[in-house]
Order: sequence, then structure tokens, then C-alpha cells
Amino acid sequence: QVQLVESGGGLVHAGDSLRLSCAASGRTKSSFSMGWFRQAPGKEREFVAAITATGAHTHYPDSVKGRFAISLDDDKNTVYLQVDPLEPEDTAVYYCAADLVPYGSSYLPNYWGQGTQVTVSS
Repeated sequence: QVQLVESGGGLVHAGDSLRLSCAASGRTKSSFSMGWFRQAPGKEREFVAAITATGAHTHYPDSVKGRFAISLDDDKNTVYLQVDPLEPEDTAVYYCAADLVPYGSSYLPNYWGQGTQVTVSS
């Protein structure tokens, strides 16, 4: 079983930066691709960032390119999402995901975290 635990969310201000963390545990976790999704009020859950298991490649949708950055720590068991600068439209619950299967322009993760709330004030 793979377990994912997000942290770092909270109330922040537009124009600031934010870094979310996701700690992974479980068998074969270091061999999984990792990613982040978000669900804003009144909207569907959307893909925002992905990284390969080795950290060699990243992928972002056009909607967040230039502001979002995903990275892995050295042991590959923690994935980060940095947002700079924040916009009010970034307000959402952010979900960590693992073992992403490509599907169209997005992915179908096999594992999900429980989410962390990010609220961006204008």
C-alpha cells in the first residue's frame, strides 16, 4: 500500500509564493511517477503538475506553466509543488498523486493523498 500525506496549505496572499509537500510511504514508492491535482470551488479536479520517478522530466498544463514547479527530494520519497506568484484563482484543495498513467493531456493516478486546502486572498 502506498500512502501520501500533503502539507503546507493554508491562508496565503496573492503575489506571494507557496510550497506544498507530499510525503510518500509504502512499497515500491520510489519507482512511481508523482504529481499534483487541484479542485477549486465549483470546478472539476484538474491536473497541474507531474514528474517522472527519477525527476528527469516534468509536465505542466498551459494554464499553470511559468508559475508552478514540481520537484523531488534526493531519496524520491517527497514531492514538492511551488507556486510563484500565487493568484486568487489558485484557491483550491490540492491533492498529491502517485503512479500516474497518461490519459489524454492528463493522467489517471493509482494513488491519492487526502488533500490540503490552499486559500489565496486578493
